[in-house]
Amino acid sequence: MPEKKFVRIKCSDCENEQVTFKRVSSKVECLVCGARLAEPTGGSSLFKGEIIEELGASEEGE
Repeated sequence: MPEKKFVRIKCSDCENEQVTFKRVSSKVECLVCGARLAEPTGGSSLFKGEIIEELGASEEGE
């Protein structure tokens, strides 16, 4: 099974859901309210919102 490369995160402030990389290289903010959703930590990411779903690079062919 291929490694999941993306996550869908739910903002704890406004409940907006957005997709980002599982390993972010810069800070990720909510596109609706601007709250911090994820930060890089040198290999993995620190997620501030709730991870709703992990997504692969391509869901086709699985």
